[in-house]
Amino acid sequence: MANKLVCVVGMPGAGKSLVSDALVSSGFSYIRFGQITLDKLKEMGLALSEANEKKIREGLRKKHGMAAFAVLNISKIDTLLEKSHVVVDGLYSWSEYKVLKEKYGERMRVLAVYAPPGLRSKRLKQRKVKKGDKNQRFRPLKEEETRARDYAEIENLEKGGPISMADFTIVNTGTINQLKKQVREIIKDVVCH
Repeated sequence: MANKLVCVVGMPGAGKSLVSDALVSSGFSYIRFGQITLDKLKEMGLALSEANEKKIREGLRKKHGMAAFAVLNISKIDTLLEKSHVVVDGLYSWSEYKVLKEKYGERMRVLAVYAPPGLRSKRLKQRKVKKGDKNQRFRPLKEEETRARDYAEIENLEKGGPISMADFTIVNTGTINQLKKQVREIIKDVVCH
C-alpha cells in the first residue's frame, strides 16, 4: 500500500501544529509549508512580525501563483513519501489543494482542525516561543494581529476551500489528550484505506 499524504488545514490557533506533531509521533514525516516564509524572512534580514510574514507570503504567491507553497514543496513531499507517510502542516489555498490533489489523488487526505475564533485568539495571545524552536512554530499573536491574519487568510489566500473539502475534521475545544485521541482514530482510517 502506498504511503499517504495528510494535509492539515485550519485557522491560526486551531491546533494544526499539535495535530501535526501527533502524526509525527506516529511515524509520519513532516513538512511545514510556512517554513518557506520564515526562511525567506531570515534570508532578507527582516524582523519576524505578522506584517513582514504577510508581505513574504503574498509576495511568493504573486511570483509563483496561489499554489506557490505546494509547488515549492512538491519535491520534498515526493522524497519523503518514498520512505513514510507524510504530514503537511499548513496547506492554505484552494490552488494548493488542487495542485496536490491532482498530483497525489487518493493518496492525499485533508484533515481540518477547528476551534472557534475566541478560543483561537486566547490561545495565540498566551503562546510562548518554546526553547529550541528555531523555526518559531509557536509564536504569540495579539488579538488584533489574529483578526488581521484570519481576514487575510480567508480573503486573500483562499483558505476556506481546503477546510470545506476536508476528509476529516477535528473539533479542538478540549484538552491536548482529547485532541491526540482524535488524531489516533483518524490515523487508523488514513493508514488502512
